[in-house]
Amino acid sequence: MITALGRGLHRQEHAQPWVLDDPFALPLIGTAWPDLYAKISPLVPEPALRRVTALAVARSRYAEDRLTGSFTQYVILGAGLDSFAWRRPDLLRSVRVFEVDHPATQVWKQERVAALALPCTDRHVYAPLDFETATLRDALSAAGLDWSQPTLYSWLGVTGYLPLDAIEATLRVVANGVAGSEIAMGYVPTPPFLDELATKFLAIFRQLAAQSGEPMDTSFSPSEAEAMVERCGLTVVENIGGQELHQRYFADRSDGLSPLPFERFLTAAVA
Repeated sequence: MITALGRGLHRQEHAQPWVLDDPFALPLIGTAWPDLYAKISPLVPEPALRRVTALAVARSRYAEDRLTGSFTQYVILGAGLDSFAWRRPDLLRSVRVFEVDHPATQVWKQERVAALALPCTDRHVYAPLDFETATLRDALSAAGLDWSQPTLYSWLGVTGYLPLDAIEATLRVVANGVAGSEIAMGYVPTPPFLDELATKFLAIFRQLAAQSGEPMDTSFSPSEAEAMVERCGLTVVENIGGQELHQRYFADRSDGLSPLPFERFLTAAVA
């Protein structure tokens, strides 16, 4: 919900051109979004809130920009309230989308989708996954993923909550796919790669995450993140942070908007 709030606030509060235009984000949250915003606003300094909203849209844009014509399947790991299937009907014609998330989360999301009367199609598939009872490969196979087709995986805002062995298990599933498949993943950088504002925000966010029962304890330096994906059988394509995101998506803006660098992004490919 917080991630969707960030995508929705970008459209509502920032000037065009939007880095990512998500008109579905706030409706998917529902009428509770103003209350959620009111609860978060006093906890986060305004400059940090503005920049973390920029990060929320930049990271989705980053992953979706990888969707070139070479991919026929798009797997969104920890999809939450992602709205790609409705925002990009142009890509849905050539790419089949698989949303992976906890079964309870997906049931709630599908209730919101039904309430909003959003269209459903066999090009958009839900793959419920409870790691206590199944593996990622099992869940995707059951949902109809074709392992012989080149696939892009998007894994944003998730790894910080997972232990190392769970992260590596997921990366090995990707590495066992067909050559040319890729994963665009986010990770929390270690303190030397955070600026002062990102450090303050991360401390606040970690406290909120712990209070909600999902502690955020896992972080990597850029070299550690690269070593991990290579250890799992993947080849690093790029590894970028806030400055690179700014140059790619915000450099031409006149309002000074820039992403908060509390998450870095690494793309790795199946050789």
